[in-house]
Amino acid sequence: MDLQFLKYHKFSLLLLLSGIAFYFAFSYDLERTDFIKLITLYAALFAVSFKLIQLEKRNFLFLAIAAIVFRLIFLVAFPNLSQDFYRFIWDGNSVAEGINPYLNTPYELLKTFAGGTEIRQKLINGMGSLSAGNYTSYPPVNQLLFAASSWLSGESIPGSVIAMRSFIIAADLGILYFGRKLLLYLKLPAHRIFWYILNPFIIIELTGNLHFEGIMLFFLIWSLYLLHLRKWIPSAVLLGISISIKLLPLLFLPLFLRYFKKPEREIDRINSSFFEKIDFKKLSGFYLITIATAAVTFLPFLSSEFFQNFFQSIGLWFQKFEYNASVFYVLRWIGFELAGFNVIRYAGIILPVITTAILIHFAFFRRNENSQILIASMMLGISFYFFLSTTIHPWYLATPLLLSIFGNYRYILVWTLVVILSYSAYSNPEFQENLWLVALEYLVVFSVLIWEVFQRKKFTA
Repeated sequence: MDLQFLKYHKFSLLLLLSGIAFYFAFSYDLERTDFIKLITLYAALFAVSFKLIQLEKRNFLFLAIAAIVFRLIFLVAFPNLSQDFYRFIWDGNSVAEGINPYLNTPYELLKTFAGGTEIRQKLINGMGSLSAGNYTSYPPVNQLLFAASSWLSGESIPGSVIAMRSFIIAADLGILYFGRKLLLYLKLPAHRIFWYILNPFIIIELTGNLHFEGIMLFFLIWSLYLLHLRKWIPSAVLLGISISIKLLPLLFLPLFLRYFKKPEREIDRINSSFFEKIDFKKLSGFYLITIATAAVTFLPFLSSEFFQNFFQSIGLWFQKFEYNASVFYVLRWIGFELAGFNVIRYAGIILPVITTAILIHFAFFRRNENSQILIASMMLGISFYFFLSTTIHPWYLATPLLLSIFGNYRYILVWTLVVILSYSAYSNPEFQENLWLVALEYLVVFSVLIWEVFQRKKFTA
């Protein structure tokens, strides 16, 4: 590092060193029950990242190195905000041993082992009774990543953590590469990718807490990049793989309807109807390849019990679990006031129907004919889905955050800052949410969203 660089980047280097110190404290000296320390470190890291991007937005290499260094700090640390990784290792060990993870709960499977259950008992203790008592909900490609981590580590718990973290870091580097290229193709500032890559929320929730949204998003952004280049066949394959890591991208399928428009020379602008302008041959091919790719990944796990167990587990998220919700919590309060009981059973059916209606509306009435508008529709669609969900874990926001860098809305970026308030539940021995903090979180998010919509209307008027 030459003296000229040190002279003009002293403050940036000081920020980098501060970030390293804060991430060390976060990864090795933090209990999730210590809420004050948690939000203090998180806010400090946000300030560091914000200032680094502001000062070095034209220095791609500096920001990229900072992002890698921050992630490597977590390499050998155990996740301290989530225990889900124990279930990932359990499923990975099962697949590595040739056991179908969809057929038994961990509690059921533990009874079948005559000996050698010490590691499995540690995993069950770590994941908790809720996870151990339910069937897995992780799709096949995700399971294969779990199994690869298990195989590489010899079924060691620390080794599996390092292997999974390595996959997630590699995926983030892929997002950095394809996300930057797509931004450049769309003639948008390339430094926007760092609002995702350097965001403490992403580093902590994905690299730190081992959530696989980042790997799903790697395949999704690669798919969108190829789609922008009109390479729709490999794009469809990658989208199918993304779906088989997390089912979430299934929500985006209706939004591709208007993207596959016939060339202008084949369209009669005056007499052609909406449907006559759509290239249904390519559209149907895109859908078929996407669904077929995802379906093929399920084949090794199919059995008579698979569908019942898998969809039973998925259904729990809609009709049993509730955490950090917005609209649903209002409906729940109204339900208690008017009917005297929790309406989650009914809301879990009605709210997804409303989400589907919104996505269909976006498919038909938003002009998703170019990549930037398509991605904006995806971001808004997934936002409405989360606003209407009964359960919003912080790491879910990785998807709308990545999509948001291709548009002009920043409410998602703000949400990734205030979502840390939801962790107040862990400071309570009975895991009781502080609804005042949840209300504050969504008050900030909705206020910024409404302000941005107003400003956008004002700007375009």
